[in-house]
Amino acid sequence: MSIRISIVTICFNNPEELKETISAIDAQLEKPFEHLIIDGSTNTEIKDYLENTPQPTYRSWLCERDKGISDAFNKGILRSTGDVIHLQNSGDYYYDNEVLKLVKKEFETKPEIKWLHGKYVQYRGGVWVVSGKPFDRKKLYRGMRTIGHPAMFVKKELYDKYGLFDINKKIAMDYDFLVRIADEPFSFIERPLIKFLPGGVSDKKMKEGLQEARESYFKYKGFDAKLVLWQWRIILLHEITKSGIGKMLFRLKNRKKIT
Repeated sequence: MSIRISIVTICFNNPEELKETISAIDAQLEKPFEHLIIDGSTNTEIKDYLENTPQPTYRSWLCERDKGISDAFNKGILRSTGDVIHLQNSGDYYYDNEVLKLVKKEFETKPEIKWLHGKYVQYRGGVWVVSGKPFDRKKLYRGMRTIGHPAMFVKKELYDKYGLFDINKKIAMDYDFLVRIADEPFSFIERPLIKFLPGGVSDKKMKEGLQEARESYFKYKGFDAKLVLWQWRIILLHEITKSGIGKMLFRLKNRKKIT
């Protein structure tokens, strides 16, 4: 069976960042089955660009206000007709031109898996580092620490089974969904798939995101003291990393991962 990959990109008043994302998609050796752009901007810059620039046949867009990130992703998921959905924020882009080719092959050679994720490149401690480890269900309480949501590819059937993103979640909607699908079979690709744009909403409002994650875990899995302790550790490390000494220590620890 040939897997069809749908890409959903959400954007808001950032046409230049969207163009970078589009460029990385169009450069893929394996083209997507479809690329849906969900534009919730308060101006028409992105709409004007899309309507007045030649676009491939696999690209379509919806330009209308939404109720936030979760709502925007849900609009894209509901409109997707492929077998696998990849959710992107505008400004994030594929690591190289082989990503979709590798992802498609992984799903086709392992038909039992329902989702996959891979390594990712992110900006931390003042440098770009390669992050990501295989998901461990026993360490679900640790949140998205080893999983980058933009590096996740999910079969659409999981959204049909477990539901869409919770629109009440403003930051940790990705973790809320991960908690629900945690027992589904998955695969891990041992190489970078995506490069994160620094300064996302979860980075700017870390404590609020941790609270949302805690609420989701307790809702579906019950209370766990390990989660509470782990979140305090995250807050402490985050504050240390922002300092000059913290950045230096982070670089030393991750010197082999710096790209």
